[in-house]
Amino acid sequence: MGHRIPIARPEIGREELENVVKAVRSGWVSSKGPFVNEFEKRFSEYIGVRHAIAVSNGTAALHLALTALGIGSRDEVLVPSLAFVAVANAVTYTGARPVFIDSHPDYWCIDPEGLKKSITPRTKAILLVHLYGHPCNIDPILETARSNDLYVVEDCAEAHGAEYKGKKVGSFSDVSCFSFYGNKIITTGEGGMCLTNNRGLAEKMTILKDHGMNPSKRYWHDVIGFNYRITNLQAALGVAQLQKIDKLVERKREIADIYRKLLKEDNVVVHAPEMSWAKSVYWIYSVLVDRYARDKVTKVLDRQGIETRHFFCPIHTMPPYKRSLRLPVAEEVSARGINLPSGPKITNEEIHTAASSLKKALESRTRKAKAGRDDR
Repeated sequence: MGHRIPIARPEIGREELENVVKAVRSGWVSSKGPFVNEFEKRFSEYIGVRHAIAVSNGTAALHLALTALGIGSRDEVLVPSLAFVAVANAVTYTGARPVFIDSHPDYWCIDPEGLKKSITPRTKAILLVHLYGHPCNIDPILETARSNDLYVVEDCAEAHGAEYKGKKVGSFSDVSCFSFYGNKIITTGEGGMCLTNNRGLAEKMTILKDHGMNPSKRYWHDVIGFNYRITNLQAALGVAQLQKIDKLVERKREIADIYRKLLKEDNVVVHAPEMSWAKSVYWIYSVLVDRYARDKVTKVLDRQGIETRHFFCPIHTMPPYKRSLRLPVAEEVSARGINLPSGPKITNEEIHTAASSLKKALESRTRKAKAGRDDR
């Protein structure tokens, strides 16, 4: 097979290599070392939150946040069904029950009205997800949380640098959680971060992530904790990545703009939204197409060397979380969604190729349908 256009490639250059080599030569290659503290400090300043706790991955960040907030058995946590399964898994790890909420039809994130209707006496928290780089509508969610004495956790794994009403996501909640997986806006290979303005919560998460070890009495454990530590090597990569995050976000928005112009709005393609109150970072540029065309079109693109992905499957439809409920927006958006190649290293020529191939595949399928050869 010839040249392939991947869904994402990380932007890693000389600065990252220099930092990692420096960490290796220092001998600090595990969870101790100056890059960890530097990464935490710089990232918290970037988001605008007082305290940061770097951890091993984004799922660990979610679990750590929920545990620190005291979420446990008999509790319920409201989560969007249209999201990566980690949000439900993290809730389940605590012994609590995830309660699945439908998406808003205009911007695909959790529906604030659906949250209100799903609150019970057992509801303890709302776990919202800024899906595919677009912020949730945060104000009504915070109002619901305040009115019902609920915690709010933000999953910002796909939304580094995104903004709600001019303020960065990750700065609105009791705890926000980020991922630095290889395909995220910035990467440490694996890695994650918890952010909070609450000093007590920050201290609690710092202890819990390190086996529950007493910070002033080595090898004395007052609580049961986890090994959720990030390494100095990963943090070294993260520090260098963070220096270029504004450029990476700008490139993501530029990629989205090119796709939007090439795939002009019509009845065939619905583009990734950006509401008036939002600044999306378009983590992966996403479109909706005819649900009966989606699988056929992505197979055509794959044969042409263009990697795409389907949207996340609604969590409530999968075996571990199968529920007898209908969430029509999440189900419809999931069935129609395609993620297009949009890593920061994609060239404009590759964007043109991917967009052109998608348009041709959709037009071909439309012609067949009109000719009565629709094999749906």
